Amino acid sequence: MEQGLKSRVIVCLDVAHGRVVKGVNFKGLQDMGDPVELAIRYQEQGADEIIFLDIKATLEQRANALEVVTRVAENLSIPFTVGGGLNTYADVAQFLNAGADKVALNSAAVKHPDLVDEIAKGFGSQCVVVAVDLNQEQDQKTQGSSEYEVYINGGHTLTDLNAMQWLTEIEQRGAGEILLTAMHRDGTGFGFDNELMSQVSKKLGIQVIASGGASKPAHFTDTFLAGSDAALAAGMFHRGEFTVGQVKQELLNNGVAVRIEKLKY
Repeated sequence: MEQGLKSRVIVCLDVAHGRVVKGVNFKGLQDMGDPVELAIRYQEQGADEIIFLDIKATLEQRANALEVVTRVAENLSIPFTVGGGLNTYADVAQFLNAGADKVALNSAAVKHPDLVDEIAKGFGSQCVVVAVDLNQEQDQKTQGSSEYEVYINGGHTLTDLNAMQWLTEIEQRGAGEILLTAMHRDGTGFGFDNELMSQVSKKLGIQVIASGGASKPAHFTDTFLAGSDAALAAGMFHRGEFTVGQVKQELLNNGVAVRIEKLKY
């Protein structure tokens, strides 16, 4: 499909207790607004997709999250991905039935990898996004070098997974996309980890979404030129510093193909 070949600009709504929030390195959360109002705004600006991540899902009642997802889905015509607290096949079915187009698994995929296969077979690979949170940590044994570590539980729990092996396994199990968040860049405004994105995009055949660190339109250009298939941001849009339309204009100016229908600035 032609649009699949175009670079996608995605807006992320991190939701806690029914409100959109934003922090730095997954901490210090601040209220950014109502998820339904923000989703509509970004669709009007030309966002290709919306990703809704319930970062406090394990602490909230599922009915509340489903109600918010239903309200967002009723107002959107662009693809809508939901993640956070999805631990079983039945959980996934509930949110897809509530109007989500895709589901994002993170901790559940690490703890129960077979769940990725089951969802891909039951609903199709296009419905399955696996979110991977990587943190670049200094290796004390080899000064100056660093490696990527895989975290789960909202960035709070370190796993013993090998990052590249896990990414490869996700593809082999049938996921359609990987949402790759560089925790060390999250909320910093320093731009995406394009060394990581280039490495991963060359290794994998499925779509890879860059996440963590964007603060200006040029950061999107940089990551697409590095090989990312899509790129996601939150704070720069929530704070009104830039619109999706401005990002897409920057991309067009730099020869990056994007969908431009209904583009607003």
